[in-house]
Amino acid sequence: MTSNASGPPRHGVVVVGTDGSAAAGSALLWAAAEAARREGPLRIVHGTDTENRAAHLSVETLDRIGKAGRELLEWAAAEVTRHYPGVEVTTELCRSKPAAGLRSAAGTDGTIVVGSRGLGGFSALLLGSVGLQVAAEGEVPVVVVRDDGQRPRVGAVLAAPGGATDLECVRHAARAAELRKDSLRMLSVWNVFQYAGFVTPLMDDVDEIAHLRSSEISTVAERIREEFPGLTVTADVEKGNSAAGVLVEASRDADLLVMAGGRSSRLFGPSPARVTHAVLHHAHCPVLLVPRARGAAEPEQEKS
Repeated sequence: MTSNASGPPRHGVVVVGTDGSAAAGSALLWAAAEAARREGPLRIVHGTDTENRAAHLSVETLDRIGKAGRELLEWAAAEVTRHYPGVEVTTELCRSKPAAGLRSAAGTDGTIVVGSRGLGGFSALLLGSVGLQVAAEGEVPVVVVRDDGQRPRVGAVLAAPGGATDLECVRHAARAAELRKDSLRMLSVWNVFQYAGFVTPLMDDVDEIAHLRSSEISTVAERIREEFPGLTVTADVEKGNSAAGVLVEASRDADLLVMAGGRSSRLFGPSPARVTHAVLHHAHCPVLLVPRARGAAEPEQEKS
């Protein structure tokens, strides 16, 4: 989604990955519904990951993998058309790794949608890692869909800003709420222990920390109310021992949770930051991660 605070938002293509699993099916229909809301196109991608293995696979095996992928894409497109006949659907069978294929299809202004789990056995771990890889490395918004589509609508979008620097994240949440004709709840969580040995010695008491966070979030809320005058916006700041735990519980009462993407360096490459990682695995609704600008500071709640 392209930032355009002073005018109507411009939405890029919605891209969804599929592997035939139940979770991918949920992601497919969620992505189709999102494309319908945006009145934009949907691109369905299946990555075979044969690009670097072609020399080790027989021609017959490559043909079989390609045929299975094309059949899967045809089925997925037919499912979307059956449920959302007005959505323009295209498909792409790519030979690269799934995460790379999704990023390429999304371009610079698309939105990537993935399921939280894949097929049984090792494949489940593989697709889970693909979703986490896209979430950690993506330069565009990424949605991870965990539910099965049977959960009743709540009529609310939840934004989780860590502070004033997450204004663009809240803008994305506001646009999503507008599309759905939902209300927007901003919830910022802080943990006093994260300040131990750093900020606390510079302040007289914890109340001052809470006041500063509340002031930042109130300022963001007022900015959003000015930019989206027809939107019902509430803003809360909560103290908790676990930011992830508070957000996961709050996600019970939301149709979408919007967070600024946080990342950390691990042995095998970048991965979502600790709070983001926990929320992606346990949230009760789909989670939309909004990429931060390069060099942007990571909010404290991502570290708690």
